[in-house]
Amino acid sequence: MNVRRSAAVLAAVAVIGAAAPAAADSSPSPSPSRALPSALYGDGDPQYDGVWRQSLALLALHTVDVAPPKAAVDWLTGQQCADGSFAPYRADTSRACDAKTAVDTNQTAAAVQALAALGGHDAVTDKAVGWLKSVQNTDGGWGYTAGGASDTNSTSVVVGALAAAGEKPAEVRKDGRSPYDALLKLALPCGGDGRGAFAFQPGEKGELAANADATAAGVLGALGAGLVVEPGRSRTGDAACAKADDPAQAAANGAAYLADVLAEDGHLTSALAGAEDQPDYGNTADAVVALAARGATGPARKSVAWLEENAADWAAQSGPAAYAQLIFAAHAAGADPRDFGGTDLVRQLTATGPSAAQRTATAETAETAEKKDESDSGFGVWWFVGVCLVAGIGIGFLISGRTKGRQP
Repeated sequence: MNVRRSAAVLAAVAVIGAAAPAAADSSPSPSPSRALPSALYGDGDPQYDGVWRQSLALLALHTVDVAPPKAAVDWLTGQQCADGSFAPYRADTSRACDAKTAVDTNQTAAAVQALAALGGHDAVTDKAVGWLKSVQNTDGGWGYTAGGASDTNSTSVVVGALAAAGEKPAEVRKDGRSPYDALLKLALPCGGDGRGAFAFQPGEKGELAANADATAAGVLGALGAGLVVEPGRSRTGDAACAKADDPAQAAANGAAYLADVLAEDGHLTSALAGAEDQPDYGNTADAVVALAARGATGPARKSVAWLEENAADWAAQSGPAAYAQLIFAAHAAGADPRDFGGTDLVRQLTATGPSAAQRTATAETAETAEKKDESDSGFGVWWFVGVCLVAGIGIGFLISGRTKGRQP
Protein backbone atom coordinates (compact mmCIF):
# COMPACT_ATOMS: atom_id res chain seq x y z
CA MET A 1 0.00 0.00 0.00
CA ASN A 2 1.45 3.37 -0.93
CA VAL A 3 2.10 6.10 1.63
CA ARG A 4 -0.30 8.54 0.02
CA ARG A 5 -3.29 6.28 0.56
CA SER A 6 -2.29 5.48 4.15
CA ALA A 7 -2.00 9.17 4.96
CA ALA A 8 -5.37 9.88 3.37
CA VAL A 9 -7.08 7.20 5.46
CA LEU A 10 -5.51 8.49 8.65
CA ALA A 11 -6.54 12.04 7.78
CA ALA A 12 -10.11 10.93 7.11
CA VAL A 13 -10.32 9.01 10.37
CA ALA A 14 -8.90 11.99 12.28
CA VAL A 15 -11.48 14.27 10.68
CA ILE A 16 -14.36 11.92 11.54
CA GLY A 17 -13.13 11.58 15.12
CA ALA A 18 -13.09 15.36 15.52
CA ALA A 19 -16.61 15.98 14.26
CA ALA A 20 -18.29 16.81 17.56
CA PRO A 21 -20.62 19.69 18.33
CA ALA A 22 -18.73 22.93 18.82
CA ALA A 23 -18.46 24.13 22.39
CA ALA A 24 -19.78 27.54 23.26
CA ASP A 25 -17.33 30.33 24.00
CA SER A 26 -17.88 32.47 27.09
CA SER A 27 -17.23 35.76 25.34
CA PRO A 28 -20.10 37.71 23.76
CA SER A 29 -21.33 36.50 20.39
CA PRO A 30 -20.41 38.73 17.47
CA SER A 31 -23.11 40.74 15.76
CA PRO A 32 -24.80 39.01 12.81
CA SER A 33 -23.24 41.56 10.47
CA ARG A 34 -19.73 40.57 11.45
CA ALA A 35 -19.02 36.96 10.60
CA LEU A 36 -16.06 35.33 12.26
CA PRO A 37 -13.19 33.89 10.21
CA SER A 38 -13.77 30.20 9.54
CA ALA A 39 -10.22 29.40 10.65
CA LEU A 40 -10.67 30.90 14.11
CA TYR A 41 -11.15 28.68 17.15
CA GLY A 42 -14.19 29.52 19.26
CA ASP A 43 -17.41 31.25 18.28
CA GLY A 44 -17.36 34.13 20.75
CA ASP A 45 -16.37 37.70 20.00
CA PRO A 46 -12.59 37.66 19.45
CA GLN A 47 -11.92 41.35 20.02
CA TYR A 48 -10.36 40.71 23.43
CA ASP A 49 -8.79 37.27 23.08
CA GLY A 50 -8.74 36.11 19.46
CA VAL A 51 -4.97 35.69 19.14
CA TRP A 52 -4.66 34.38 22.69
CA ARG A 53 -7.18 31.59 22.30
CA GLN A 54 -5.97 30.73 18.80
CA SER A 55 -2.40 30.47 20.07
CA LEU A 56 -3.37 28.27 23.00
CA ALA A 57 -5.48 26.04 20.74
CA LEU A 58 -2.66 25.53 18.24
CA LEU A 59 -0.12 24.93 20.99
CA ALA A 60 -2.37 22.42 22.73
CA LEU A 61 -2.96 20.46 19.50
CA HIS A 62 0.76 20.38 18.82
CA THR A 63 1.35 19.15 22.37
CA VAL A 64 -0.83 16.08 21.75
CA ASP A 65 0.71 15.36 18.32
CA VAL A 66 -2.15 16.74 16.25
CA ALA A 67 -1.25 18.93 13.28
CA PRO A 68 -3.55 21.98 13.36
CA PRO A 69 -5.23 23.07 10.12
CA LYS A 70 -3.00 25.22 7.91
CA ALA A 71 -5.75 27.81 7.64
CA ALA A 72 -5.80 28.21 11.42
CA VAL A 73 -2.04 28.76 11.52
CA ASP A 74 -2.18 31.17 8.59
CA TRP A 75 -4.91 33.15 10.35
CA LEU A 76 -2.64 33.58 13.36
CA THR A 77 0.42 34.65 11.40
CA GLY A 78 -1.74 37.03 9.39
CA GLN A 79 -2.73 38.90 12.54
CA GLN A 80 0.79 40.23 13.11
CA CYS A 81 1.44 43.95 12.77
CA ALA A 82 4.40 45.21 10.74
CA ASP A 83 6.39 45.99 13.90
CA GLY A 84 6.05 42.37 15.08
CA SER A 85 3.36 42.87 17.71
CA PHE A 86 -0.07 41.23 17.89
CA ALA A 87 -3.43 42.68 18.87
CA PRO A 88 -6.23 40.44 20.16
CA TYR A 89 -8.06 40.67 16.84
CA ARG A 90 -7.72 42.54 13.57
CA ALA A 91 -10.84 42.09 11.49
CA ASP A 92 -9.25 43.76 8.48
CA THR A 93 -5.60 42.80 8.17
CA SER A 94 -5.25 44.72 4.89
CA ARG A 95 -5.20 47.90 6.98
CA ALA A 96 -1.87 48.64 8.60
CA CYS A 97 -1.65 48.78 12.38
CA ASP A 98 -1.44 52.25 13.84
CA ALA A 99 -1.36 53.96 17.21
CA LYS A 100 -5.00 52.98 17.79
CA THR A 101 -4.33 49.26 17.31
CA ALA A 102 -4.53 47.69 20.77
CA VAL A 103 -1.45 45.46 20.64
CA ASP A 104 -0.23 43.83 23.83
CA THR A 105 2.53 41.66 25.22
CA ASN A 106 0.34 38.71 26.21
CA GLN A 107 -1.16 38.06 22.76
CA THR A 108 2.28 38.55 21.19
CA ALA A 109 4.04 36.19 23.60
CA ALA A 110 1.36 33.52 23.26
CA ALA A 111 1.64 33.67 19.46
CA VAL A 112 5.40 33.26 19.70
CA GLN A 113 5.08 30.19 21.91
CA ALA A 114 2.59 28.56 19.54
CA LEU A 115 4.40 29.37 16.30
CA ALA A 116 7.81 28.46 17.69
CA ALA A 117 6.48 25.06 18.73
CA LEU A 118 4.95 24.45 15.30
CA GLY A 119 8.17 25.45 13.56
CA GLY A 120 8.72 27.09 10.19
CA HIS A 121 7.69 30.59 11.28
CA ASP A 122 11.03 32.14 12.23
CA ALA A 123 10.36 35.37 10.37
CA VAL A 124 7.17 35.91 12.36
CA THR A 125 8.58 34.93 15.74
CA ASP A 126 11.80 36.90 15.25
CA LYS A 127 9.83 40.08 14.58
CA ALA A 128 7.58 39.41 17.55
CA VAL A 129 10.52 38.81 19.89
CA GLY A 130 12.13 41.99 18.58
CA TRP A 131 9.02 43.95 19.48
CA LEU A 132 8.83 42.37 22.93
CA LYS A 133 12.44 43.33 23.60
CA SER A 134 11.73 46.88 22.45
CA VAL A 135 8.98 47.35 25.06
CA GLN A 136 10.80 45.79 28.03
CA ASN A 137 10.57 47.97 31.13
CA THR A 138 13.60 49.33 32.95
CA ASP A 139 12.95 46.94 35.85
CA GLY A 140 13.44 44.03 33.42
CA GLY A 141 9.77 43.04 33.21
CA TRP A 142 6.73 43.66 31.06
CA GLY A 143 3.26 45.01 31.57
CA TYR A 144 0.20 43.96 29.61
CA THR A 145 0.62 46.91 27.25
CA ALA A 146 3.82 48.60 26.13
CA GLY A 147 4.97 50.96 28.87
CA GLY A 148 2.55 49.59 31.45
CA ALA A 149 3.82 48.69 34.90
CA SER A 150 5.43 45.27 35.03
CA ASP A 151 3.30 42.43 36.35
CA THR A 152 4.09 38.81 37.11
CA ASN A 153 1.75 37.28 34.54
CA SER A 154 2.89 39.38 31.58
CA THR A 155 6.56 39.06 32.47
CA SER A 156 6.24 35.29 32.79
CA VAL A 157 4.42 34.72 29.50
CA VAL A 158 7.09 36.80 27.75
CA VAL A 159 9.83 34.75 29.43
CA GLY A 160 8.14 31.65 28.00
CA ALA A 161 8.12 33.24 24.55
CA LEU A 162 11.79 34.19 24.75
CA ALA A 163 12.73 30.67 25.77
CA ALA A 164 10.56 29.14 23.03
CA ALA A 165 12.28 31.33 20.44
CA GLY A 166 15.73 30.20 21.54
CA GLU A 167 16.62 33.29 23.57
CA LYS A 168 18.18 33.22 27.03
CA PRO A 169 15.79 35.25 29.19
CA ALA A 170 18.49 36.08 31.72
CA GLU A 171 20.39 37.86 28.96
CA VAL A 172 17.45 39.95 27.77
CA ARG A 173 18.07 43.10 29.78
CA LYS A 174 16.97 46.70 30.00
CA ASP A 175 19.18 49.07 32.00
CA GLY A 176 21.05 46.01 33.25
CA ARG A 177 17.96 44.26 34.63
CA SER A 178 16.53 40.96 33.39
CA PRO A 179 13.01 39.52 33.62
CA TYR A 180 14.17 37.51 36.62
CA ASP A 181 15.02 40.71 38.47
CA ALA A 182 11.46 41.90 37.93
CA LEU A 183 9.99 38.60 39.11
CA LEU A 184 12.11 38.51 42.26
CA LYS A 185 10.78 41.94 43.21
CA LEU A 186 7.24 40.57 42.93
CA ALA A 187 7.90 37.55 45.15
CA LEU A 188 6.62 37.75 48.73
CA PRO A 189 9.09 37.13 51.55
CA CYS A 190 8.82 34.06 53.76
CA GLY A 191 7.42 35.86 56.78
CA GLY A 192 3.75 36.78 57.10
CA ASP A 193 0.70 35.92 55.03
CA GLY A 194 1.14 34.47 51.58
CA ARG A 195 4.73 33.65 52.17
CA GLY A 196 6.59 32.58 49.07
CA ALA A 197 3.77 33.55 46.70
CA PHE A 198 3.97 36.06 43.87
CA ALA A 199 1.97 39.25 43.69
CA PHE A 200 0.43 40.41 40.44
CA GLN A 201 1.76 43.95 40.92
CA PRO A 202 2.73 46.02 43.95
CA GLY A 203 -0.05 47.98 45.61
CA GLU A 204 -0.22 51.76 45.75
CA LYS A 205 2.22 51.82 48.66
CA GLY A 206 4.46 49.13 47.23
CA GLU A 207 2.92 46.35 49.30
CA LEU A 208 2.76 42.83 47.88
CA ALA A 209 -0.35 40.68 48.16
CA ALA A 210 -0.31 36.97 47.39
CA ASN A 211 -2.12 36.06 44.18
CA ALA A 212 -2.53 32.39 43.25
CA ASP A 213 -2.93 33.08 39.54
CA ALA A 214 0.18 35.26 39.51
CA THR A 215 2.01 32.64 41.56
CA ALA A 216 1.30 29.92 39.02
CA ALA A 217 2.61 32.21 36.29
CA GLY A 218 5.55 33.34 38.40
CA VAL A 219 6.72 29.79 39.07
CA LEU A 220 6.83 29.10 35.33
CA GLY A 221 8.53 32.40 34.60
CA ALA A 222 11.15 31.92 37.30
CA LEU A 223 11.90 28.48 35.87
CA GLY A 224 12.17 29.88 32.35
CA ALA A 225 9.26 27.68 31.25
CA GLY A 226 6.38 28.34 28.90
CA LEU A 227 2.74 27.32 28.83
CA VAL A 228 3.64 23.70 28.07
CA VAL A 229 5.88 21.65 30.35
CA GLU A 230 6.82 18.02 30.01
CA PRO A 231 5.97 15.58 32.80
CA GLY A 232 8.93 15.64 35.15
CA ARG A 233 10.40 13.67 37.99
CA SER A 234 8.98 14.17 41.42
CA ARG A 235 11.17 16.32 43.64
CA THR A 236 11.26 16.02 47.38
CA GLY A 237 12.73 18.28 49.97
CA ASP A 238 13.31 22.05 49.98
CA ALA A 239 9.57 22.61 50.37
CA ALA A 240 10.09 25.09 53.19
CA CYS A 241 10.13 28.74 52.20
CA ALA A 242 13.59 30.28 52.05
CA LYS A 243 14.93 33.68 51.08
CA ALA A 244 14.55 34.03 47.32
CA ASP A 245 17.97 35.20 46.24
CA ASP A 246 17.61 33.60 42.82
CA PRO A 247 14.81 32.57 40.44
CA ALA A 248 15.06 28.87 41.30
CA GLN A 249 14.35 29.51 44.98
CA ALA A 250 11.52 31.90 44.11
CA ALA A 251 9.99 29.13 41.98
CA ALA A 252 10.38 26.64 44.84
CA ASN A 253 8.71 29.05 47.25
CA GLY A 254 5.86 29.72 44.85
CA ALA A 255 5.26 26.03 44.24
CA ALA A 256 5.18 25.37 47.98
CA TYR A 257 2.61 28.14 48.39
CA LEU A 258 0.41 26.65 45.65
CA ALA A 259 0.68 23.17 47.15
CA ASP A 260 -0.47 24.52 50.52
CA VAL A 261 -3.43 26.38 49.01
CA LEU A 262 -4.49 23.35 46.98
CA ALA A 263 -4.02 20.86 49.82
CA GLU A 264 -7.53 21.11 51.28
CA ASP A 265 -9.82 20.94 48.24
CA GLY A 266 -7.52 20.29 45.31
CA HIS A 267 -8.57 23.50 43.57
CA LEU A 268 -8.18 27.26 43.75
CA THR A 269 -11.12 29.52 44.54
CA SER A 270 -12.29 32.64 42.77
CA ALA A 271 -13.52 35.35 45.11
CA LEU A 272 -15.52 38.11 43.45
CA ALA A 273 -17.04 41.02 45.31
CA GLY A 274 -20.73 40.48 45.95
CA ALA A 275 -20.69 36.86 44.81
CA GLU A 276 -20.16 33.53 46.48
CA ASP A 277 -16.73 31.98 46.17
CA GLN A 278 -16.51 29.63 43.21
CA PRO A 279 -13.97 27.02 42.13
CA ASP A 280 -11.41 28.57 39.79
CA TYR A 281 -10.94 25.96 37.10
CA GLY A 282 -8.60 27.85 34.80
CA ASN A 283 -6.17 28.95 37.46
CA THR A 284 -6.25 25.49 39.01
CA ALA A 285 -5.15 24.10 35.65
CA ASP A 286 -2.38 26.70 35.52
CA ALA A 287 -1.31 25.76 39.03
CA VAL A 288 -1.04 22.11 37.97
CA VAL A 289 1.36 23.07 35.18
CA ALA A 290 3.44 25.17 37.58
CA LEU A 291 3.61 22.41 40.18
CA ALA A 292 4.58 19.84 37.58
CA ALA A 293 7.29 22.13 36.23
CA ARG A 294 8.75 22.38 39.71
CA GLY A 295 8.47 18.62 40.27
CA ALA A 296 5.64 18.75 42.81
CA THR A 297 3.90 15.85 41.07
CA GLY A 298 1.85 14.71 44.06
CA PRO A 299 -0.14 17.93 44.49
CA ALA A 300 -0.34 18.30 40.70
CA ARG A 301 -1.96 14.88 40.27
CA LYS A 302 -4.43 15.54 43.07
CA SER A 303 -5.59 18.72 41.37
CA VAL A 304 -5.71 17.05 37.96
CA ALA A 305 -7.99 14.40 39.47
CA TRP A 306 -10.26 17.19 40.74
CA LEU A 307 -10.29 18.81 37.30
CA GLU A 308 -11.15 15.49 35.67
CA GLU A 309 -14.23 15.22 37.87
CA ASN A 310 -15.37 18.82 37.72
CA ALA A 311 -14.05 20.87 34.80
CA ALA A 312 -15.97 19.49 31.79
CA ASP A 313 -18.90 21.92 32.00
CA TRP A 314 -16.61 24.88 32.58
CA ALA A 315 -14.55 24.04 29.50
CA ALA A 316 -17.66 23.55 27.36
CA GLN A 317 -18.92 27.00 28.37
CA SER A 318 -15.54 28.73 28.12
CA GLY A 319 -14.29 27.46 24.78
CA PRO A 320 -10.94 26.68 23.15
CA ALA A 321 -8.56 28.36 25.60
CA ALA A 322 -10.16 26.40 28.45
CA TYR A 323 -9.76 23.10 26.62
CA ALA A 324 -6.16 24.06 25.91
CA GLN A 325 -5.48 24.80 29.57
CA LEU A 326 -6.84 21.41 30.58
CA ILE A 327 -4.71 19.72 27.91
CA PHE A 328 -1.63 21.52 29.25
CA ALA A 329 -2.49 20.39 32.79
CA ALA A 330 -3.15 16.79 31.76
CA HIS A 331 0.07 16.67 29.75
CA ALA A 332 2.17 18.14 32.57
CA ALA A 333 0.78 15.74 35.17
CA GLY A 334 0.98 12.64 32.97
CA ALA A 335 -2.80 12.26 32.54
CA ASP A 336 -4.53 11.35 29.28
CA PRO A 337 -6.12 14.39 27.59
CA ARG A 338 -8.11 12.04 25.35
CA ASP A 339 -9.76 10.43 28.37
CA PHE A 340 -9.92 13.23 30.89
CA GLY A 341 -12.63 12.18 33.30
CA GLY A 342 -14.42 10.61 30.37
CA THR A 343 -13.97 13.66 28.12
CA ASP A 344 -11.81 13.68 25.01
CA LEU A 345 -10.30 17.15 25.36
CA VAL A 346 -8.55 16.91 22.02
CA ARG A 347 -11.74 16.12 20.16
CA GLN A 348 -13.63 18.85 22.00
CA LEU A 349 -10.95 21.43 21.25
CA THR A 350 -10.82 20.43 17.58
CA ALA A 351 -14.59 20.84 17.37
CA THR A 352 -14.27 24.52 18.29
CA GLY A 353 -12.10 25.18 15.24
CA PRO A 354 -12.74 25.17 11.50
CA SER A 355 -16.36 24.29 10.82
CA ALA A 356 -17.75 20.77 10.69
CA ALA A 357 -18.71 21.39 7.06
CA GLN A 358 -15.08 22.09 6.21
CA ARG A 359 -13.94 18.97 8.02
CA THR A 360 -16.58 16.92 6.18
CA ALA A 361 -15.37 18.33 2.88
CA THR A 362 -11.83 17.38 3.82
CA ALA A 363 -12.95 13.85 4.62
CA GLU A 364 -14.80 13.58 1.30
CA THR A 365 -11.73 14.79 -0.56
CA ALA A 366 -9.65 12.16 1.20
CA GLU A 367 -12.23 9.49 0.33
CA THR A 368 -12.20 10.50 -3.35
CA ALA A 369 -8.42 10.27 -3.40
CA GLU A 370 -8.66 6.86 -1.77
CA LYS A 371 -10.96 5.51 -4.46
CA LYS A 372 -8.62 6.70 -7.18
CA ASP A 373 -5.57 5.17 -5.51
CA GLU A 374 -7.50 1.98 -4.86
CA SER A 375 -8.24 1.55 -8.56
CA ASP A 376 -4.63 2.35 -9.41
CA SER A 377 -2.95 -0.08 -7.04
CA GLY A 378 -5.44 -2.90 -6.52
CA PHE A 379 -5.38 -2.55 -2.73
CA GLY A 380 -8.60 -1.58 -0.98
CA VAL A 381 -8.79 1.16 1.58
CA TRP A 382 -10.96 -1.00 3.80
CA TRP A 383 -8.19 -3.59 3.95
CA PHE A 384 -6.05 -0.93 5.58
CA VAL A 385 -8.83 0.12 7.94
CA GLY A 386 -9.32 -3.53 8.90
CA VAL A 387 -5.63 -3.86 9.71
CA CYS A 388 -5.84 -0.76 11.89
CA LEU A 389 -8.86 -2.11 13.74
CA VAL A 390 -7.21 -5.47 14.37
CA ALA A 391 -4.01 -3.81 15.52
CA GLY A 392 -6.05 -1.55 17.75
CA ILE A 393 -7.54 -4.38 19.82
CA GLY A 394 -5.87 -4.35 23.21
CA ILE A 395 -3.37 -1.63 22.39
CA GLY A 396 -5.43 1.14 20.76
CA PHE A 397 -3.97 3.57 18.32
CA LEU A 398 -3.17 7.26 18.33
CA ILE A 399 -3.72 9.34 15.27
CA SER A 400 -0.90 11.82 15.21
CA GLY A 401 0.20 14.64 13.03
CA ARG A 402 1.93 16.84 15.18
CA THR A 403 -1.34 26.71 22.40
CA LYS A 404 -5.31 31.18 30.35
CA GLY A 405 -8.96 30.14 29.81
CA ARG A 406 -8.00 33.04 31.91
CA GLN A 407 -8.15 36.17 29.91
CA PRO A 408 -4.87 37.97 29.57
